[in-house]
Amino acid sequence: MNAGPMKRPHTTLPPSWVTKLQPSKPHGPDLLSSERQNSVIDPNILANLLHTKEAVEIQRRVLEVLQNDEVFDKTGNYFGSRLEQFKTSLSRGKRLHQLQQAYHWNEQEFACALELIGDSTAYAIHWKGFLSGIREQGTPEQQELFLRRAEKMEIIGCFCQTELGHGSNVRKLETTATWDPSDQTFILHSPHLTASKWWAGTLGRTANYAIIMAQLIIAGKEYGPHPFVCQIRDLVTHEPLGGIYVGDIGPKFGYNMVDNGFLLLNQVKIPHVNMLARFSRVDPKTNTYIPPESPARIYVTLTKIRCALVLESARNMARGLTIAIRYSAVRCQFQDPAGNPAQIGETQVLDYTMVQYRLLPLLAESLALNFTGQATIAFHGETKDTGKVGQPGNSADSRKEVLAELHATSCGLKAYATSAAAQGLELCRRACGGHGYSSFSGIGNVFKDYVASQTYEGDNFVLGQQTANYLLKQAQMVAQGTPSESIAGKNLSRYAAVKNEPIRFSLDSDGDLVAVFGWRAAYLTFKTLQQSLIPGKTRNQLQVAMWKLCTAHCQFLVIRGFYERLAVLASTPTPEPQLGPEAREVLWKLFRLYAVFLIQSEPYDFFASKALQVEQLEHANTVMFMQLLADIRPHAVKLVDAWNLPDWLLDSSLGRYDGRVYEDLFQRATQSNPLNRISVDPRPYSSTIIKDESVSGARSNL
Repeated sequence: MNAGPMKRPHTTLPPSWVTKLQPSKPHGPDLLSSERQNSVIDPNILANLLHTKEAVEIQRRVLEVLQNDEVFDKTGNYFGSRLEQFKTSLSRGKRLHQLQQAYHWNEQEFACALELIGDSTAYAIHWKGFLSGIREQGTPEQQELFLRRAEKMEIIGCFCQTELGHGSNVRKLETTATWDPSDQTFILHSPHLTASKWWAGTLGRTANYAIIMAQLIIAGKEYGPHPFVCQIRDLVTHEPLGGIYVGDIGPKFGYNMVDNGFLLLNQVKIPHVNMLARFSRVDPKTNTYIPPESPARIYVTLTKIRCALVLESARNMARGLTIAIRYSAVRCQFQDPAGNPAQIGETQVLDYTMVQYRLLPLLAESLALNFTGQATIAFHGETKDTGKVGQPGNSADSRKEVLAELHATSCGLKAYATSAAAQGLELCRRACGGHGYSSFSGIGNVFKDYVASQTYEGDNFVLGQQTANYLLKQAQMVAQGTPSESIAGKNLSRYAAVKNEPIRFSLDSDGDLVAVFGWRAAYLTFKTLQQSLIPGKTRNQLQVAMWKLCTAHCQFLVIRGFYERLAVLASTPTPEPQLGPEAREVLWKLFRLYAVFLIQSEPYDFFASKALQVEQLEHANTVMFMQLLADIRPHAVKLVDAWNLPDWLLDSSLGRYDGRVYEDLFQRATQSNPLNRISVDPRPYSSTIIKDESVSGARSNL
């Protein structure tokens, strides 16, 4: 009689015959070692160029602290319920504040720690939104009252702007703040269900204070949305205060370690001092509204986060690229029948031109966005700090012009960069084949969290309309003979001066490549302006054309930013240590690859604008592009190494620096996976689900 299969003890440890198994050759470490030996690029020197030497050193010091702290252990990152993830984020946030105090981290060091953790904590918006909101919009008195306590984490805050019924249209927010002269207070109120504040991070379960954007009402007259500080929970019991209904909005597509929340207010009174009044205020003696002396200064503060998102998009794209390119160098599939007859074994996936076509232009784009992001942040700082906006000695028209350029640039580049990063991360995941779908790839979590950037801080398509409106105004100024000194104004003036003359750009000239994008952007601007002047033509009918215009202008800015950074590098006196001439040439080839890739993606506009002829477009597509892919391919691994993203941050089996991809995948699946620690009863008529409940009950501790 057959006794059936022999019972084995329940264990997560593999048998000895399994532990002896090794991946088939060629081994991942050998392949990555060979890749690095075949490139002249020094990733350490290039890392200093991408981040600055100081930033690289800060990351080294902060990483050493974090990865040796058990609170930040990442072995369970891909397991557990949303509740468990939130508990983890809360504990990490608390520990991060403790470390900041213990090591006296400055703002840059603390920001580095947040990035290295890789996932947002429950305090994310307290640090990024609440503190910055009070710093930027609070008076010295309010900073003393709120900011000092918030910096010490005595109060935990969030920023509540978006509502259930309104996101992009901030002017139509429904929450009200009515001035009550009888006791000199503001009454915060949610008049409709759609007035419920929604999506605010840290609000759901963590925050006890909030900056609330509400419509200011004085004597029945609305003065638009203004920021108000409001306590929402008791500081001891952490229970909601009277008139306040607050909680978490539930699971999202990503970002589930953060408690995005809802908030409704029922006639909640707050004192006069709680209206953030650095720029505008209500005079309690006269009960009148005092508008900002310089509206420009308000808008400069609002562009800060959008400028930072351009640089952040490059870093997030780099995470996906580092994983995908390293894995594509380790992964071997098929043999090329027309390849080298002496080849033994299968072909590295990175050798396939279709993989290069998907990944190498993204690699070029990540560098372009990095340099453009740095320039955008510098532009914001220059506008804010050097007296260009809201300071004596500058004309009102000059201040307005600079502000308009900053606003349009930050809107357009935020939209362009975050869309590029989100799309790029998905391309990286797909380039990893089936294993890219595993959480252990490390790409999925980054994509799920980062894809939200396309809608927060302004929906990308709405922001694109604002950039296009600015460009149309610039074109009108050129037509009227009063062009501005902005980048767009100068570009449009150059185009208008020679648009009817024969012109020929050379694809062999790097300067001409920049000019081609400027020409195309100017052509689309004037074309869209003409369409807008057609009687009966509405802006709604022009939205698609305006989005294309915004994209074209932003591509011009990014290509221009990439070019100018490399030009400065070429003209700078020899630094020590320096990138060698071969490495610099690789960077120039990445610039050309990105330019040609964008050209072949939208060839019609370049042809219609007469920037390029058909034979040039064909040459770019069939000759230049393929040659650039081949030239850059040997340096791909070292180029992603230069992003200086440690394994601890990537938390990826596929993107390991040492190439031990398959060993790590197997270990995580077999030994770290809590599902392999339970025994189930699969019989349909059995009421038992899990046989060993004591083992099952341990899941919450994993």
